Order: sequence, then structure tokens, then C-alpha cells
Amino acid sequence: MALGGHQQIKLTTMMKQVFSFGWKKALFALLLIMGSTFSAQAQRIACVDVGKILESMDDYRAAQDELDQMTSRWRQEIAQEYDKIKGMYNRYQAEQVLMSDEARRQREDEIMAKEKEVRDLQNSRFGPEGLLFKRRQEMVRPIQDRVYAAIEEYAQERGYDFVFDRAGNAGMIFSNPQFDKTEDVMRKLGK
Repeated sequence: MALGGHQQIKLTTMMKQVFSFGWKKALFALLLIMGSTFSAQAQRIACVDVGKILESMDDYRAAQDELDQMTSRWRQEIAQEYDKIKGMYNRYQAEQVLMSDEARRQREDEIMAKEKEVRDLQNSRFGPEGLLFKRRQEMVRPIQDRVYAAIEEYAQERGYDFVFDRAGNAGMIFSNPQFDKTEDVMRKLGK
């Protein structure tokens, strides 16, 4: 089945359009892929395991050992105080039938005061602003700061834009300030 001259010209024109469109599409896709490759290369990302780094440092391990020993001592002291309270309560239980109402209230108040005293002691040592937290800040924070400074220096020397903690505890450790778009978003919001 042969095509007539008019039909052949139409088919050739249509094929040229398809080829032309396909070629443009392929070139666009290639440019898009190349562009995303270049932009991916422009942002270099690294990850580190801060926990592993810290555990490899002698001064960090020594600080942790000291903190662990201190914690153990304090826990024992608090446990002993709770044992004393339990003894006070057991004596109270045994003697309460022989006590007057006033003596019972007085003994109950003593037990409650002792419980509060021990809870306060526990909070002063282990609470969010307690001695353990402060001591950890004094001992461990300078070591962590050295590690973070070394990571930042390494990132800047090697051209990394972002460094993440692999363990996920610290999240992002370093970011190149040029990628901080906080001000742009604030301007967009009119702030």
C-alpha cells in the first residue's frame, strides 16, 4: 500500500515534529539532570558519630567514670534515707494503737517531713538544675565543645555545608551560614 505524495509530505512533517519535540524534551531532561547533579555537588553533606568520638577520648571517659561514681554514691545515700523512712513508718504502724491522736499526728508529720527532705535532696542532686547536671556541664561540656569545634573546623576545611550527628542526639552540628534562609522567610512574613 503506497502513500500518495500529499500523505507522504504530511507523514514526514508529522515525524519531524515528533522528532523535534522528542529531541527538545530529551535535551531538557538532560539539562535538568545535569543541573540537579551540579546543585547536589554544590551542597556537601557529612555525618559523624559524636558518641563514638567522645567515647574514644580519655578525658571524656574519665569524666563519665567520675560522674557515674558520684551518681552511684548519691543513689545509695538516698536509698538509705528512704530505708530510714520505711523504718519510721513501720515503727509508727506498730505503735500507733498505743498513741494519742496528737502523738499520731506528730509522728505522721515527722514521717512526711522526712519524705519531703529526701525528695528535696533527690531533686537537688538529680533534678533539671541539680548538682549532677551542673557537674556534668562543668566536666563534659568543655570536651563536647572541643569535639564540635573540631567538626566545624573539619567541615570548613573540606568544604562541607552540613554535618549531622549520625546517632541523632545532636541533630545538625554544622551548617554553612549561606544556606540559612531564616531572614528571607522573616522578610516574606513581613517581620
